[in-house]
Amino acid sequence: MNNFFEETLLPWLINPGLKIAIIGVGVYIAHKFVDRLIQRVIRKLIPSDRFVSELEEAQREDTLIQVATVTLHVVLWIVGGMIILSELGVDIGPLIAAAGIGGLAIGFGGQYLIRDVINGLFILLENQFNVGDIACFGDTCGVVESVNLRRTILRDLDGVVHTVPNGEITVASNMSHEFARVNLDVGVGYNSNLEDVMRTINRVGLDISEDPEWKEKIKEAPQFLRVQEFGDSSIVVKILGETIPGEQWAVTGELRKRLKLAFDREGIEIPFPQRVVHKAE
Repeated sequence: MNNFFEETLLPWLINPGLKIAIIGVGVYIAHKFVDRLIQRVIRKLIPSDRFVSELEEAQREDTLIQVATVTLHVVLWIVGGMIILSELGVDIGPLIAAAGIGGLAIGFGGQYLIRDVINGLFILLENQFNVGDIACFGDTCGVVESVNLRRTILRDLDGVVHTVPNGEITVASNMSHEFARVNLDVGVGYNSNLEDVMRTINRVGLDISEDPEWKEKIKEAPQFLRVQEFGDSSIVVKILGETIPGEQWAVTGELRKRLKLAFDREGIEIPFPQRVVHKAE
């Protein structure tokens, strides 16, 4: 037992064993160093004057940091693993050759993976959406929680997490880029005075835009835009305004509440469809 320890185990621990430990520690330290380096480099390289707000700039930076960090982590551990195998006496030349052949085979069979990665590159380069944005991919909508070269993760209002391969994203609708809009149609009775309706809507829109609780969320006060259509039971008017990204739903909900209260005070009717039934004698 002593001979085995002195002649075999101890020399291995001193030479390749020590090297393997140093390599492992080195990769771990590089792993931590890369995280900090990527954050500093990307935050310095991204020009702040390209964004309309600090939030949008932070979302862009966080997205690029997330993708770059994951990619470099994978490269680091692959390189470290190959060096450790070499120290263990494994000939990594055939492994590299096999990986090349395997990569060729995957290339023929993994067209969807390649499509996902290429589309992911264009998503990042074109800044289509970032982590924290509210986006829709077809019928799937939610907050972007994570983005990498292969897939994007959305969480909807019900808390459901949707994992969407980037290659499946043909149309990306970003609902929180630069600004958002209040786009509201309201029906009023045909007996309403449109001048009174217009003045009431504009006054309510101005009031909400000056309210300390809401003014930071509103860029342009919601205002009467036009008569949208003559409906079966009402005149439909359109109201339009601008908000900061992601706040359009909250502002629209508050506007609806205030409009109902104001219309009640002014005697402006919000009609509802009615049906007359004639009973046969």
